[in-house]
Amino acid sequence: MVEQSAPLSVTRALEDAKLCLGSLPLMVVAGEVTGFRGPNARSGHCYFQVKDDQSAMDVIVWRGTYAKCGFELRNGLTVQLTGGFDVYTGSGRMSFIARKLEASGEGLLRQQVAALARKLQQEGLMDPARKRPIPRFCTRVAVVTSLSGSVIDDVKRTLARRNPLVELQVVGCQVQGPGAPLTIMRALSVAAAARPDAILLVRGGGSFEDLMTFNDEALARAVASCPVPVITGIGHEPDTCICDMVADRRCSTPTAAAESVAPAIDELAQVTRERQKRLCTSMGRLVQQPGAALEGLGERATRAISNDLTHHRLGVEALAGRRCLTNPHVILDDRLSAVELTAERLHASLPRFLDRKKDALGASASRISAASQRLLVPYEARVARYAASLDALSPLRVLARGYSITKDESGHIVSRATQVSPGDDVSVMLGAGTIHATVTSVTETASI
Repeated sequence: MVEQSAPLSVTRALEDAKLCLGSLPLMVVAGEVTGFRGPNARSGHCYFQVKDDQSAMDVIVWRGTYAKCGFELRNGLTVQLTGGFDVYTGSGRMSFIARKLEASGEGLLRQQVAALARKLQQEGLMDPARKRPIPRFCTRVAVVTSLSGSVIDDVKRTLARRNPLVELQVVGCQVQGPGAPLTIMRALSVAAAARPDAILLVRGGGSFEDLMTFNDEALARAVASCPVPVITGIGHEPDTCICDMVADRRCSTPTAAAESVAPAIDELAQVTRERQKRLCTSMGRLVQQPGAALEGLGERATRAISNDLTHHRLGVEALAGRRCLTNPHVILDDRLSAVELTAERLHASLPRFLDRKKDALGASASRISAASQRLLVPYEARVARYAASLDALSPLRVLARGYSITKDESGHIVSRATQVSPGDDVSVMLGAGTIHATVTSVTETASI
């Protein structure tokens, strides 16, 4: 035993312990998670204990380490921790600081399932938009499950109780153990070939390992690609497998799956009655509305016809009150009076009109006479000059001095003696009168 001269302070003692624990090599510890708290909302670290049959120890997993582990911690999960011990000097509490975190046993299986779920989710197999709608009232349902368990009896009882009109087809398969996924896929193919409204893929409860059949990747892809909508009811409420995630509808139990496709008869009757009531109400409104509309149209038509008749009656009364209709001779009398009055005005105005026109014509005649005399003066002088010239140049003027003009029988003027022959008749025009003679001889002389 080592003696020391003076006692250590609490801080010094914890620091020495921290140094001692830090000198220990890395340890690999396996245990069950309990008292899990985390990730912390502020720091993201996880705090819990791992235990075995006899002991428990505090564990801290830093945020970065937890993010790299690839699975979620929860109570009851068996994990394998790699790290070392440390002492928090503020409280003297010793904790195991995990630098690496791995799942073991069931935890490893859950880690694999989580990885597969992430893979299928990235491929879109879990997208709600991809999932097919399921008829609200299914008339033909196929059940894929084991024929040896109580699940099929529960489904049959549920369907018979809720709606015995639903036609049920059962396809047996293996739901646990090696080769189970392959038999389920064959059963799904057989069920889909019958073209039911929906397929129930159901199984009773069991351990996580028992339900691993429904976490098979090939089976999950077969469920997602099935041509008929698939409804799963696998295990109990907390159990969720990959097939649940890719199915078109997930129910907590096989009974709940059967209930989801077979509404109770009384519920159907109630829905039918409610719809009948709503239909009657709607029909009543539809009938009442046109009736009210017709009444309104009738009232408006009556008012319109009455107004139109009143308008026409007033028009007829106005026409009937006119003099031309009460006494047709009035029109002729009025016209005759107007014609007589016009004739009187015409007789009275004609003498005055003629007097005005006569005076106007006299004044115009005087102006025209004076103007014509002024206009004729230069022309009279010119005509006198032209007449004197014509008189001087006239052949008659020459004939008056003793000359004559001789014409042959055809009226042509004879200017040469050779133009006639003895015996020809000729006419001789003198200054006063004409002589008709016969040529007795012709004497030709030289031309002048």
